[in-house]
Amino acid sequence: MNKPSEIHFLAERLKKQTSGEVMIDRADLGRYATDASIYQTMPLAVFVPKTAADIAAAIEIAREMGVPILPRGGGTSQCGQTTGAALVIDNSKYFRNSQNLDLEKLSIEVEPGMVLDTLNAQLKKHQIWFPVDVSTAGQATIGGMAGNNSCGSRSIAYGNMVHNVLGIDAWLADGQLTQFGLMQDAKGKALELGQFVQSLAVQHQAEIEAMWPKVMRRVAGYNLDIFNNQSERPYTNDGKVNLSHLLVGSEGTLAYFNKLKLQLAPLPKHKTLGVVNFTSFYKAMDSAQHIVKLGPSAVELVDRTMLDLSRSNPAFKSTIETALIDQGGKSPEAILLVEFSGDELAPLEKKVKELGELMADLGLPGSVVEMLDPSAQKNLWEVRKAGLNIMMSLKGDGKPVSFIEDCAVPLEHLAQYTQSLTEVFAKHQTRGTWYAHASVGTLHVRPILDMRRDGASKMREIAQEASELVRKYKGAFSGEHGDGICRGEWIQWQFGPKINEALKEIKHAFDPGNLFNPEKIVNTPKMDDSTLFRFPPNYKVTPLKTNLNWSAWNVQNNAVTEETSAPGTGKDPAEGFAKAAEMCNNNGHCRKFDAGTMCPSYRVTRDEKHVTRGRANTLRLALSNQLGPDAFTGDAVKEVMDLCVSCKGCKRECPTGVDMAKMKIEFLSHYKSKHGFTLRDKLIGYLPSYLHVISKSSVLTGLFNLRNHSQALAQVLEKFTGISAKRSLPAWRTDTVWQSNLGHVDLHSFNNANKPVVLWADTFNGAFESENIFSAVRVLEAAGYTVYIPRKEQGHFCCGRTYLATGMIDRAKESARELVNALYPFADKQIPIIGLEPSCILSLRDEFLVMDLGDKASLLAKNSFTFEEFLAKENKAGRFNPTLKPANKPILIHGHCHQKSFDVVKPMIDLLKLIPNAKPELIETSCCGMAGSFGYESEHMDVSMQMAGLQLLPAIEKAPDALLVADGSSCRHQIKDGASRQALHLAQILEMHLA
Repeated sequence: MNKPSEIHFLAERLKKQTSGEVMIDRADLGRYATDASIYQTMPLAVFVPKTAADIAAAIEIAREMGVPILPRGGGTSQCGQTTGAALVIDNSKYFRNSQNLDLEKLSIEVEPGMVLDTLNAQLKKHQIWFPVDVSTAGQATIGGMAGNNSCGSRSIAYGNMVHNVLGIDAWLADGQLTQFGLMQDAKGKALELGQFVQSLAVQHQAEIEAMWPKVMRRVAGYNLDIFNNQSERPYTNDGKVNLSHLLVGSEGTLAYFNKLKLQLAPLPKHKTLGVVNFTSFYKAMDSAQHIVKLGPSAVELVDRTMLDLSRSNPAFKSTIETALIDQGGKSPEAILLVEFSGDELAPLEKKVKELGELMADLGLPGSVVEMLDPSAQKNLWEVRKAGLNIMMSLKGDGKPVSFIEDCAVPLEHLAQYTQSLTEVFAKHQTRGTWYAHASVGTLHVRPILDMRRDGASKMREIAQEASELVRKYKGAFSGEHGDGICRGEWIQWQFGPKINEALKEIKHAFDPGNLFNPEKIVNTPKMDDSTLFRFPPNYKVTPLKTNLNWSAWNVQNNAVTEETSAPGTGKDPAEGFAKAAEMCNNNGHCRKFDAGTMCPSYRVTRDEKHVTRGRANTLRLALSNQLGPDAFTGDAVKEVMDLCVSCKGCKRECPTGVDMAKMKIEFLSHYKSKHGFTLRDKLIGYLPSYLHVISKSSVLTGLFNLRNHSQALAQVLEKFTGISAKRSLPAWRTDTVWQSNLGHVDLHSFNNANKPVVLWADTFNGAFESENIFSAVRVLEAAGYTVYIPRKEQGHFCCGRTYLATGMIDRAKESARELVNALYPFADKQIPIIGLEPSCILSLRDEFLVMDLGDKASLLAKNSFTFEEFLAKENKAGRFNPTLKPANKPILIHGHCHQKSFDVVKPMIDLLKLIPNAKPELIETSCCGMAGSFGYESEHMDVSMQMAGLQLLPAIEKAPDALLVADGSSCRHQIKDGASRQALHLAQILEMHLA
């Protein structure tokens, strides 16, 4: 079925007989070839169904053509379950609805593509939730969770997925839609299959009782023991057999889910958290068995490696340090997050006190951080949820590898098991990164291995030695994340040959033609089959001369000492650019909708190619010559970069540190160098150069402004420039900042001033919204600051962002170097440098550091601030205490994406709170959609407005009387076009409230 003609025939049939989307392009297939595991296999085709009828038709077509089927949700599996040479069917885009919510019985039916966080957001208004709270809740689909028998942090209280599924309607391999629920109610094919599996259970009863792990966290194989429960937590509360539990944990190998009926639970009204700090990892593991006796709803481990990595990440640093006894000192060897939940707060607060008393009894007095504030708890849990991905942020080819990751052992053996496994790692010249569901003895441990070199052989040896320990301590080899490829071959080791044969019989009874996800659970490949690796032995990167400096990624690491080599020594033929793209481990954190910024384009399109993961995968494939020659500067990469708005959300929010905005700059420079610059590129890129010619002439400004008053002229210009006629453009003006005497101060007196500040006038505020600069100066001068605005004889000092946005890196470097040289003398004297436009001033801390501008740029980065950032800092130091008039309107804030990326939105809120009676409210939104020139471009106009329409515009519509605050010029323009409202820079808001 690998012949191109057969694949095309399959695609044509799917297109004709369904309403779904069909993909067979090499780049599209490559984006579905990986999950969050170490494996990669190109699918035969990808199908995105819109309806249940589409799936039924696809199953029929695939069966007739002998094409295997692989169902896929978020693609976040860590063992290779969702990779395979098959027709991959993506449920996550359309097949994600819910129905039949029963508030009495606390149940609901959902389609398999429903994302857990989305479901719980719908349920929250009823004060209920689906409590299998996996760490990937923002990306994990219910179907995928059922396929893996997922567990989550609070399984000690709520059980695994299998304990919370009431029924599953699924298509069998013959296309028959079958209901699986209580066996006593079963009919037809479901009853027939149930009776067959029951006969196997009776036949192998002695083997089941002897070989089956007795821990709750056992997800290997099929759930043959539903007829003779072996778990410490029975499958059902009343002992009844539910046949849907045969499908839970089956990894899509037995049937294709149509809908799942779930058991819901009341949301706890209150939670408290005690964080125990340990100087010994062993002591942390040994303490878990005692802590669970207090009745917690969760006990979660975070080890020193994760603590250190979190503290080095600006997105997590401040939050993780709230959990530490010594916030300014060395990280403890481990912490345990111990949560208590219930309907009454007082007993839960008492539990935290009892935790402290218990730890004192165990020889660790004063080791507990009490965390009673709900928001502080939530923030810390978010960091814990990101733990697995934070650990993957290690630079270099050595990465924490998942294969013995979630072995589960009884709690009384947890400390001995972890100590023995640490000794195994040391024997093989590596170490493990740990975090765990300590409450149930499941350890997420990943030894650091270099899978491009000797990692595969070490993986095999470590797995064998770990398996001996699991057997010694009577645990389960697969405790949460499923079998897939990396643990499939260990099923026979776990259960023995007789049960393994029984599992094959179950597979054959359900799927005699081996249609569904073949070579998973039964007849599996070897875990170290190098032909299945993402980085096989023949993986090679195509040499590339980069235009930005990527040497910080071009390093190697030492698994034992934790040291990384010097920048530029990593032997990357792409000078570090390839390694930067390879930082993506496919965890899918970018596929989220509920919070943060990334990934704006995915939130609108729900297409894999328009998410950070899809872009990183495409870059990796192109750079390693897997998409054909010259793919890096071809259509495949251009297509995925097309809707990247360079929001920098991934720079902050991606746990593994993928910086797609910077990668887009690098790509554009090569693409444009090969294909040439358009007229629009030149109009945008050279804007800082020619704007002064126009602004000095009232005739020219009037002429250029005609375009905004004539739709016919706008439409004509759209054909030539590609700038949407539906957009208004910033109005040209002659009273620019540089035409005034504002900030024209004698440098000698300035350098000797009491409170000198440099206010850098950027292109956009200086030329088009000069009132913002004027307001900023008035606010600063009213507070006693002496303000200097740098000027030059021709033009102005520009950061070069318009050049970067159009791929003109050489011109951008010229502008940047000129700006650095102009501002450095002030930075050298520690005179603060302030900017009003976030994308411009924050470039000094970002792009300037990879443009080979030397030490001057590094010093400038440390001494440059956004307007609000500087004033908030000054206020805390007691140097900025303005007298302000009370607010008489609500204040709504929209944060610029780059402000969010550098965590400088909070200073806006802090400053606005200085205004008496003000209650500033931040709009929880992703990118506004304008994103510099993106929203002006005719081909992006619609998607730009869709981005704005997700959260920003609806929030503004609900607050007709509010003052709107937006520091980004593009954000203000989007609000003007989309809501017909005027948003103001924070400087103007402060000025209008000056007493």
